[in-house]
Amino acid sequence: METVSARPDLTSTRQTFGDHPLAVRETDHYTREYVGGLVEKWDDLIDWDRRAEAEGTFFLDQLRGRGARTVLDAAAGTGFHSVRLREAGFDTVSADGSPQMLARAFENGLTRGQVLHAVNADWRTLGRDVPGVYDALVCLGNSFTHLFSEHDRRRTLAEFYAKLDHDGVLIIDQRNYDAILDGRAGGNRTYYYCGTEVTAAPEHVDEGLARYRYTFADGGEYHLNMCPLRRDYLRTLLREAGFGRVETYGDFRTEQAGDEPDYFIHVAEKRYAAEPDDTGRDGAA
Repeated sequence: METVSARPDLTSTRQTFGDHPLAVRETDHYTREYVGGLVEKWDDLIDWDRRAEAEGTFFLDQLRGRGARTVLDAAAGTGFHSVRLREAGFDTVSADGSPQMLARAFENGLTRGQVLHAVNADWRTLGRDVPGVYDALVCLGNSFTHLFSEHDRRRTLAEFYAKLDHDGVLIIDQRNYDAILDGRAGGNRTYYYCGTEVTAAPEHVDEGLARYRYTFADGGEYHLNMCPLRRDYLRTLLREAGFGRVETYGDFRTEQAGDEPDYFIHVAEKRYAAEPDDTGRDGAA
């Protein structure tokens, strides 16, 4: 029987899920999923130019509107948002749990005239791995759903909260798993994964696992196992972590009745709000 190794092989180009891929539901496995082969192709999935056009200045406007200057990009990936933030003038630190992703991010930054301050960090020990506090922390790209246990999610949000200044803001996103779990539409737009020669589709979904298959133009195929967190569950976690106000957007817009966005974006303010947003209403209030 094939077993999954305890430590990732940083030179490997092949993913290893063992004999029972649907049983792989552990937080630490993500470092073995972002192997060299997938990292090499990740920018084909994103398509930086089309992604920048799709999201516009949404994140930059959210940060500027709150007076943020220092930003911790806690899920830097191959560097798309870190580079955009630095180009826009934000003092940015780029963190990721995958050393291979960070290496690619650093290379991508150099090709665009930016020298990234890259740190390999585990969210659950962020205070140990990354010094200082920040005006803002962004955790984007559906990355938070790599956390499979509630203990890891709560611990991570506590670390995020502690990394923020007293009036800091956390911007965190997630795929619209509600629509997928409930058999509705969703996942059909291309705001996030804009590459035209790549397909990303759920291969298996249940309440505890969303296993996605990524197929590339050259026939390469990779998978990611993620935990399908529901929108209101994550909003509740954010409030219970201490954030005073949580606004939720759908695909960079205020949510509308009947809308089925591809992604939810939660903007959580650390600053105490006189009347916390605990009614479930979303968007700019």
